[in-house]
Amino acid sequence: MSIKNQSFKVNVNTEIGRLRKLLIHSPDSGLGKVVPSKAQDWLFEDIVHLDTIRKDEYDYYIKLLMYFLDPDKIKGKLAEIDSETADRNFFKPDHKDFHNSLAVIEIQNLLADILEDASIRKKLSAAVCAIEGCTYKRQLQMVETEPKELAKIFISGTLEDDVMIFAPIPNLIFTRDVGITINNHILLNKPAKKARSRETLLMRYIFFNHPIFKEYAENILEIPDPAQHFLRPGEEEEQRTTLEGGDVMMVSPDHVLIGCSERTSAYGASEAIKLLFENNVVNKVTVVRIPNKRDFMHIDTVFTQVKRNMWVLLSSISKTQTANPDEPINFLVKQDHKEVTEIHQFTKHKVQEPKIFESIEALLDDISQNDLKSTEPTQFIYSGNGNFPYDSREQWTDSCNLLAIKEGVVLGYDRNDKTVEAFKTNGFNVIKVKDLINGLEDGSINTVTITDTLVLMPSAELSRARGGFHCMSLPLLRDDL
Repeated sequence: MSIKNQSFKVNVNTEIGRLRKLLIHSPDSGLGKVVPSKAQDWLFEDIVHLDTIRKDEYDYYIKLLMYFLDPDKIKGKLAEIDSETADRNFFKPDHKDFHNSLAVIEIQNLLADILEDASIRKKLSAAVCAIEGCTYKRQLQMVETEPKELAKIFISGTLEDDVMIFAPIPNLIFTRDVGITINNHILLNKPAKKARSRETLLMRYIFFNHPIFKEYAENILEIPDPAQHFLRPGEEEEQRTTLEGGDVMMVSPDHVLIGCSERTSAYGASEAIKLLFENNVVNKVTVVRIPNKRDFMHIDTVFTQVKRNMWVLLSSISKTQTANPDEPINFLVKQDHKEVTEIHQFTKHKVQEPKIFESIEALLDDISQNDLKSTEPTQFIYSGNGNFPYDSREQWTDSCNLLAIKEGVVLGYDRNDKTVEAFKTNGFNVIKVKDLINGLEDGSINTVTITDTLVLMPSAELSRARGGFHCMSLPLLRDDL
């Protein structure tokens, strides 16, 4: 059944409502072509092993999503999918046996769909070739390329004969950053780094041209540059208008968090606030400024939500942390001779009178108690169990970057041992993804009744890409709490 012909609903109003639809991108061949000399230019810290990521790590992610979001596509078929004789192409979007889920939606498939339109194929080929500096003859060749193959080329930068014609876009696996669903609107990103320009272009074409988003065309928000921005002297990083989805969290139906970070500028946050207020999307936006460092990158690398009253976060930015001169980095911002984090909350009719929070914990407690009406005290689980150096080590491997597939059931990397201990201390069950999948297959575990569970995902290679499962998801539909 083609996704193009389906009625489609978009709505996300919390971080933890039962997940029903999301956009993902399975690791493609371009990820396996990142070379050491260009890794950091392409926003990777290291080169990764593609087959290991695909078969031993990311495939578990897709399987688990399918059991929760589209079980008819996988239940009863696990043995066949995992058999030694299977060619393991169930998760490769260009293969005839791909699952084609209408809930676990592959970006490459959407791209191939819109490229069937000759006009779009011509326009997008011209745009990509302009960004990548291709010849006009190459552009004409792309226009004549079959849509599914052209989608692969646009993403991997590689022709059918394995010849690379331009750089891959390996960060497309981090779909959160290309946009974020805010109620029934989609806020598109404005990337900070040149390496993400092509993926942003592709996603704009998908959101504005794919039939499943047709009813939401007026609800897609793009962040503009300020008027006459080109007259600014220089192109200093701090003066650019940038915003990425990892810095945007939809924490309650009327409240959005926006981070100012290495990737999202104050200009970007300001323009996003204007858009959200002018379009009546929400009435409250809180801006959280974190250190402009690669260690953090986005706010979802330092905290994410687990339950209505529970959050996981980096202790170094919490109110209980005092400056330690022996630590190599002081994460706190000095203001009026006090060490506090910078958090300003704006409401639609009082934009010039922001409410200031003393700490991340105070903000998250306010969200839990006042926005989400929790009947229990707010709890915090700290990266590395709050102990240095494990807090910093495990935050680097995404201990705070968790994806909730329903309230209290979150996915995280298996390598963050001290953080796992903290979850256990707070009453959580901990289960390896393989055991959970087997339980879902044989019926001993049920997606409806499972609660308070941290699912450990294999991460030897994925963690080296510097992004967790919150980064690797763009939720399109969640249940209301």
